[in-house]
Amino acid sequence: MRLRNVKNKEIILSNSTSLIRDPFLLKGKWKEQFPNHYPIYIEIGMGKGKFLYEMAKLNPTINFIGIEKYDSVIVKAVQRLEEERLPNLLLVRADANCIDDIFDHEVSHIFLNFSDPWPKKRHHLRRLSSPIFLKKYESIFDHSKKIEMRTDNVDLYQYSLVQFSQGGYIFKEISFDYHKDSMPIVTTEYEDKFSKDGMPIYYVFCEKDCH
Repeated sequence: MRLRNVKNKEIILSNSTSLIRDPFLLKGKWKEQFPNHYPIYIEIGMGKGKFLYEMAKLNPTINFIGIEKYDSVIVKAVQRLEEERLPNLLLVRADANCIDDIFDHEVSHIFLNFSDPWPKKRHHLRRLSSPIFLKKYESIFDHSKKIEMRTDNVDLYQYSLVQFSQGGYIFKEISFDYHKDSMPIVTTEYEDKFSKDGMPIYYVFCEKDCH
């Protein structure tokens, strides 16, 4: 995917009040960044932020943190938040591989929306649902361990179902055509495009017992 450069993106990012510039310093302190004690939900690979922005507006008693590694993508989310600041939404510019260096038993819920499918078998461990990442999530979850995933890639979806199951997660909801079975209130940019083109959206919501 070729990322289009955004004019003055460095200035936009540096002036943002919603973008956390050094998230590693806040490990174990994320609840202090919000004016409440609501649970923290994160989206890894948030893209331009449409999904998380709308979720934050609809759910004021949940704190949301969006994580995206590309400047040219996260700047779009920053611009959206500058138009209407939400007190329960923060953004982080970081690579998903560093997720366990950013949080420490502080996250209740993880969204994995249209993650890179890494189709080549030798790259499967880079998938955000691989055993490597599931192990990282163990160290960032608090008393709740919930993962929601949406994808247009059936291979990634089937792979993820296996990994979640082997990792001890219980499936609460599964759909091989999410928009047909239960049209979601909040969608992502990719989701809107794929659905419009008639492509099925694969969905899973799973949870792991903390005891």
